[in-house]
Amino acid sequence: MHVGLVGAGRIGAFHALTLAALEDVERVTVADAAPARGDVRTAEELVEAGVEALVIATPTAAHASLLRLAAGAGLPAFCEKPVALELDTLDAVIAEVARAGILVQVGFQRRFDDGYRAAREAVASGAAGTLLALRAATHDPRPPDEGFIAGSGGIFRDLHIHDFDAVRFVTGEEIVEVYAAGAVRATPWFAAHGDVDAAAAVLMLESGALVALTGARHDALGYDVRLEVFGTADSLAVGLDARTPLHAPGTTAAPGGYRDFLDRFEGAYRAELAAFVAAVREGGPSACTLADARAALAVAVAADRSRAERRPVLLTGEEAAFG
Repeated sequence: MHVGLVGAGRIGAFHALTLAALEDVERVTVADAAPARGDVRTAEELVEAGVEALVIATPTAAHASLLRLAAGAGLPAFCEKPVALELDTLDAVIAEVARAGILVQVGFQRRFDDGYRAAREAVASGAAGTLLALRAATHDPRPPDEGFIAGSGGIFRDLHIHDFDAVRFVTGEEIVEVYAAGAVRATPWFAAHGDVDAAAAVLMLESGALVALTGARHDALGYDVRLEVFGTADSLAVGLDARTPLHAPGTTAAPGGYRDFLDRFEGAYRAELAAFVAAVREGGPSACTLADARAALAVAVAADRSRAERRPVLLTGEEAAFG
């Protein structure tokens, strides 16, 4: 297969190496605005070069237009998250992709992490029992640069959208209500962009189970991503191991905490692209659809609204401001 990759930044460069190592990928052609990083300058040149699939690893602002390009060319596409920052933009992309009938897989890599998959199986099989509550956390070691934050859509649409998808993936349930808050605690310039560097939310699932979520753009010990599942038959922790950047008071933190998202999820990132290539080759279903991406974005939009209005926001019924 000849795969075209758009965007050769940090995650794009990693995707290029992953694709090149896959048995079913014969050739990878890279498009990037920086000549030194790409074989060509534009995604249109990739289409003209006859690529058979497109991997989109650009900043979020370009995702929608690149998916429309893929749809117009009839090319299956893998797209990093979030696909868009607004629901109407995403809805337009979904409609165009549906008309074209192409395969699209969205890059929520936690779906391919062994821990999240094991937790999903425990819930689905009934081994965890009736779900009571979950705890989710995503804490960055340090904030991205200000230029990124300015166009990121904020902590819920950029950072916690992963948690929203992971909760849906593990539990098999929709999130139906959100109560969110946030604060600027360590980096004052976040406020200039209407964003926060610390956040918390309570989510309610359709069964009535609750999720407590925390997030931060600063973690002195490293990159901390966890999901804890509490059921009537079992309690599970994803992301709790010898490298978790956490320690008990009075003890010394173990060295070697996870440095960043690539360090923590390297295997999952490789597995998601392998799944995409396999789906293209075999005509299989998408492992993470645009409908999944929309569900996660809807929760993020509700969380932003909740933080702004200081009240719970429903994702069903008349209060749903999207659909």
